[in-house]
Amino acid sequence: MSAHALLRPAIERFVRHRLAMASAAMLGLVALAAAAAPLVEHALGTSAATVDLFERFAPASSAHPLGTDELGRDVLVRLLYGGRVSLFVGLTAALAAACIGTLVGLIAGYLGGRIDALLMRITDSVIALPLLPLLIVLAALDLEKLGFSPDGAASENASLYRIVVIVALAGWTTVARLVRASALALRRRPFVLAAQAQGAGAARIMMVHVLPNLATPIIVATTLAAGHIILLESVLSFLGLGIQPPIPSWGNLLTNAQELIWSSPALAFYPGIMIFATVIAFNFLGDGLQDALDPRAHRR
Repeated sequence: MSAHALLRPAIERFVRHRLAMASAAMLGLVALAAAAAPLVEHALGTSAATVDLFERFAPASSAHPLGTDELGRDVLVRLLYGGRVSLFVGLTAALAAACIGTLVGLIAGYLGGRIDALLMRITDSVIALPLLPLLIVLAALDLEKLGFSPDGAASENASLYRIVVIVALAGWTTVARLVRASALALRRRPFVLAAQAQGAGAARIMMVHVLPNLATPIIVATTLAAGHIILLESVLSFLGLGIQPPIPSWGNLLTNAQELIWSSPALAFYPGIMIFATVIAFNFLGDGLQDALDPRAHRR
């Protein structure tokens, strides 16, 4: 049976999931708008970092469609650049966490025995840690004391990459448990036993025969994790421990607006609604993919 024939029922089930389709369309529009940030910046004749104190708190106009902030910077441009950063952190950290979790879960589920017990105890230990306090502590560490050069620790992108690494190292456990459970069921399937009988090594069996059959839980878990990571990044940035200015993100846009919530509530509303809508969209998209990729979905 061709790959197209296998994917067609899944695509049809996904299309019938209206919330998932609407979420995918919304996420696509958000991604396109964020990617077009330089074009919008050029069209408006401004930049995300341009400070104009004479234009502080300017109302919405043709020059500034969403107005300006407390430093006269264009809110729309900063919101689009913040979306680029937040989506980059969410997707990159989710993919990195999925890779770590897939590796751990695949080895634990296929090999079993003491290796499985050891890896699962490590996974349980990470799960038992309080996530938000752990992220706060890790985000507050001084990079210079960890061996990084002063220039690297003080660079604008240091906080960005640090958040990606921290969230990926703390967020792989869900994928690991899902992959392990599926690998335990797959390792006694006839096609795996046939590969073992033909003399295939454990590494080849895991990569060629077992891993392709784990695509469904990995894709679904990664999609759901992306929204959760965007929310975590926003929380850390809101607390002042995430993405640091001058790089804009939805989280630190909220941080800048918290003292102006009564005088200029729109500055908090725009990034807040983008975080809310994006996280909800990723959740609905994950639900839709789970229903579409589940081969038993058509029976329900």
